[in-house]
Amino acid sequence: MSRPDTICAVATPPGRGGVGVIRLSGPDSFDLVGQLAGRLPEPGRFALRSLRDDQGALIDAGLVLCFAGPASFTGEDVVEIQTHGSPVVQELILRRLTTLGARRARPGEFSERAFVNDRLDLAQAEAIADLIAASSEQAARAATRSLEGRFSAEVTALAEDLTALRVWVEAALDFPDEEVDFLADGEVLERARKLQQRLLDLTHRAEAGRVLTDGLRIAIVGKPNAGKSSLLNALSRRDSAIVTDIPGTTRDVLRETVSIAGLPVTLADTAGLREASDSVEREGVRRAEREMHQADLLFWVVDVRDQASHPPPGLPDDLPCLAIYNKIDLVGQSARRKGDCLYLSVLNNDGLDLLEQAVLEHVGLDQPGEGEFSARQRHVEALQAALDQLESGIEDLAQAQAGELLAEALRQAADHLGEITGKLTADELLGKIFSSFCIGK
Repeated sequence: MSRPDTICAVATPPGRGGVGVIRLSGPDSFDLVGQLAGRLPEPGRFALRSLRDDQGALIDAGLVLCFAGPASFTGEDVVEIQTHGSPVVQELILRRLTTLGARRARPGEFSERAFVNDRLDLAQAEAIADLIAASSEQAARAATRSLEGRFSAEVTALAEDLTALRVWVEAALDFPDEEVDFLADGEVLERARKLQQRLLDLTHRAEAGRVLTDGLRIAIVGKPNAGKSSLLNALSRRDSAIVTDIPGTTRDVLRETVSIAGLPVTLADTAGLREASDSVEREGVRRAEREMHQADLLFWVVDVRDQASHPPPGLPDDLPCLAIYNKIDLVGQSARRKGDCLYLSVLNNDGLDLLEQAVLEHVGLDQPGEGEFSARQRHVEALQAALDQLESGIEDLAQAQAGELLAEALRQAADHLGEITGKLTADELLGKIFSSFCIGK
């Protein structure tokens, strides 16, 4: 295997600041920084050093901190240099390091090396990027838990238990005379169903973690003058949308990013759904219908006096919808909730707390706890694929005593879980994942 390059990059955000951090990783890190800064401090200690160019002229004075591999973030020798936060100073130091033999790091290459050197699994490495991008305290805490390995530990434990059951089933298949009785005694099926429930629970929690990472898309739909734009303004806490008594005021989709109890949400206010009278309004209705089908959740806003109003026809069966009966102040009612139906007054901000609670319940974040972790769409898809395989295997065993099909389903389910932590992941996917990271991470 070829000797790895020594890489370098600025690890702090672009622009001016009080301090800038330059990071190196690789076998020549200590030697290169030694030529830049002179004598290095002992690993784990820092020291103030003069940083000089190839002519010996002073570039800057900064703190140098060394980490000897494998006890470092990347598992290699790592050096961090803290300088004044001038982009010019940082660029001069990077040029000096590349002249000495270092290579500028690709986006995410430090985290990629940590993964390759078994310092992190893939889900933990992705949690670093999620933590950096966290837009709320809840999202940051969830990303920290994933970085600590809580999500990975549950995935690994499930994969190991799936494999253990597969070994047990395959052992039965090796003894044909005993196979039928062994597989028919109910214990195998019971164990498989317990794994199915654990996998289903983890899938739901991963979906909640994905929402914390990616945010939730909500489309506000309904008839004209039901209060859709007023609801957008109330949740965004500013007059984003024009509100009038004239039907059809909203012609296009208006989006606002808001925070609902720490959850990032993209709200889309849409044109009122009705038989359009002109081509512009027809286009607005068409865009509203498209937005409706792309959302994670619908707010179907209804004037409480319009008792004949119903959710729009053609709504996908699997798309959750909260029916919001607005303008209760006009009929003397109080804010309340009945399942997925909420009665409120947007004008008086009465009942918006019930709406926020309903949104959190929809994504499984209504009871924050230590079980939350960040996740990504690919994690959810891998968990769902594993669940589909396991359910298929259980059905084959229950209906046809097909132990060999269950064994294969258990193998494939465990493989899907391995994709999450990186035990079974294509190089192409790894490149795509790490290229989305910051340079310097």
